[in-house]
Amino acid sequence: MADIIDYKIVGDDMQLVEIELDPGEGVRAEAGAMMYMENDIMMQTNTGGGLFRGLKRMFTGESFFITNFVQNGSGKGHVAFGAPYPGKIVPLNLTDFNGTFICQKDSFLCAANGIEIEIELTKKIGTGLFGGEGFILQRLQGHGMAFIHAGGALVEKQLNAGEILKVDTGCIVGFSNSIHYDIEFIGGFKNALFGGEGMFLAKLSGPGTVYLQSLPFSRLADRIVAASGYSNRGEQRNSGTVAGDIIGGFFGGDREY
Repeated sequence: MADIIDYKIVGDDMQLVEIELDPGEGVRAEAGAMMYMENDIMMQTNTGGGLFRGLKRMFTGESFFITNFVQNGSGKGHVAFGAPYPGKIVPLNLTDFNGTFICQKDSFLCAANGIEIEIELTKKIGTGLFGGEGFILQRLQGHGMAFIHAGGALVEKQLNAGEILKVDTGCIVGFSNSIHYDIEFIGGFKNALFGGEGMFLAKLSGPGTVYLQSLPFSRLADRIVAASGYSNRGEQRNSGTVAGDIIGGFFGGDREY
């Protein structure tokens, strides 16, 4: 059973979540997500269950290490975690989702101690080969609070049994375990080559809850790279890393463009 934690979300488009912990309670978060913590909070960084768990998290695009924050004082303690880029923080009570929620590999922010973060691979080979960002997902498991992050505007969809929603794979934040996930070819030669949406879409079938984001970080990073002209310089690097370099260069003044 996960720790029972209280929280409040602060801000609008650049949000943070502040967690209130009773003595002995804790919360786990990705390395580097913490914004501030009070004096009696103890921070412990580890693999979260051994080498294999750390490697599985790396496979989903997260950090090898995970950090636990535990209140060691006699009263209440507070620790806050900031969203990595503009968007919304989504609080999830996993009990409402029968103890399991599937999310995009880079959307996890933090969760109460006792929530397990596992890898979720799609089952069909077509999904694996063509699913792009939607191929490797994360499974949040347990009964307690977890927090995920959506880029841009957040959209919540409630799908009825048999209802189908087709989505750009990068725009998926997460969905309940009852949702059936697959990949579908968009069809048509001109659509595939010139449609600008990629050759495949995620096909989500109800019943269940789906969270979508209007601005995936990968899309933002690609636009920044394209606008900067950086992509024409023969660099063979991840677009998110390149985008970070560009932004850092603009503000730090240590690069010329």
